[in-house]
Amino acid sequence: MNKYVLEIENLDKRFGPTHANRDICLKVRRGQVHGLAGENGSGKSTLASMICGIQKPDSGRMLLNGQPYAPESPVDANAMKVAMVVQELGVVGTLPVAMNMFLGRTGDFRANGFISLKKIEQAAKEQLERWGIKNIPLGAMAETLSIEQRKMLELVRALSVDPDVLILDEITQALSHDNREALYRIMEEFTKKGHTILLITHDIEEMIQLCDTVTILRDGQVVDTVDCDEALTPDQLKRMMIGREISGHYYRTDTEENYEEQVIMEVRDLNVPHKLKNISFDLHQGEILAVCGLSDAGIHSLGSAIFGLEEHREGHIQMKAQNREIRHSRDILATGGAYLSKDRDSDGLMLSASIKDNIFLPSAPEIAVGPMKFVHPGKVKALALKASEAFDIKSTGIDHITKRLSGGNKQKVNLSRWLIKDLKYIILDCPTRGVDVGVKAYIYEVMTKAKEKGVAILLISDELQEAIGMADRIMVMKNGEMVRTIRRSEGFTEEAIIEVMV
Repeated sequence: MNKYVLEIENLDKRFGPTHANRDICLKVRRGQVHGLAGENGSGKSTLASMICGIQKPDSGRMLLNGQPYAPESPVDANAMKVAMVVQELGVVGTLPVAMNMFLGRTGDFRANGFISLKKIEQAAKEQLERWGIKNIPLGAMAETLSIEQRKMLELVRALSVDPDVLILDEITQALSHDNREALYRIMEEFTKKGHTILLITHDIEEMIQLCDTVTILRDGQVVDTVDCDEALTPDQLKRMMIGREISGHYYRTDTEENYEEQVIMEVRDLNVPHKLKNISFDLHQGEILAVCGLSDAGIHSLGSAIFGLEEHREGHIQMKAQNREIRHSRDILATGGAYLSKDRDSDGLMLSASIKDNIFLPSAPEIAVGPMKFVHPGKVKALALKASEAFDIKSTGIDHITKRLSGGNKQKVNLSRWLIKDLKYIILDCPTRGVDVGVKAYIYEVMTKAKEKGVAILLISDELQEAIGMADRIMVMKNGEMVRTIRRSEGFTEEAIIEVMV
């Protein structure tokens, strides 16, 4: 048997003037976890999309188990035992969980000439049980699931084809601590059976820990392929990815909380049925207050509830400086606040619109003039150029369509459109999800500068190291309740926080 399950020879892919992949050569061993590392826009997802049949290469060839491999579609790739969990959400929201799990394969469940929903639900139940995934209701519409539930559904869907090669594109950063542990368990079980995982993650430490081998891409080309042994350090991998030295930490180095006494936002007895119970806290001027918890803790519901997106919300949220009650999202905006959802593509950005339009929209009320609220095109262009340059958004220009950007540059657009404004406070839900180490460092720098200007930041995070590195205080939630708030001066440790979380 060929020791290489997948071989890639001189693969090229262009999108107009963008040379996304150039002369890619790669060999993936059977039974290993093989990492793909690189900055946003380095060509990792494009390469993965060609392997799984979403895109077709312009030139070059692939071999699977020593045989020519050229999938026409993801369904075709599945039939040849290659499956992928894509970076962005890949479920059909208006279909139930069970149907989503077997999209493209429902014909396998015919009974008397009709597709049997009962058989599909039974097979879906067996797959979830097979991989130990709980708390995903089979009859629920996919759009009602959390991001974590949807990503775990996509994972089980990919596993259900019994693939020889499983591609995971930025799945871990969508998951909280407990679901990451479940993923690691599944990965270990999967590779022990001789199957192969191609892993894309921006968590450098995680990549070194999980992978046997890592291939580094930069500007669409393979830079090197290295073994993940004890000699490989995170700083070495960062240097190969970025082409320059990035050493040390990009987190805060102080050990004391540092913020003003003035309370910007006061939350009292916030309740959302089945999600949040009696949440109360103060957010201070110049404070970064992090919120952490396991997948069912309700941390993401907290952000959407404050912004007014959760039905049947009860309790009081007040902008103290203006003595104004916050009941709806318009109250957040009117009091100098902003909210960035964890799901930037569905809830944050207009993907089919330009960078310019996405940046301009939140500032439209401020730059509109006259009784007819006319917006001068020159002001729109100037604002977009200012934000694009300040946040170093890599594109062909401000008219670039947003959905064609890399994940990191999408997030820069998402942040810039709000932080270009004169904010008093901002709710950031997983602001570094799906971005590379360079963009992550940049986002932390932006957060630090905002904090220094007195902006209050509510940081909702699935990454404990991020919360520990950036927060003045960490609020730990469990089962929809706030169980403890820890100050920076008390000494943040993962072990202490996890002990409270579980």
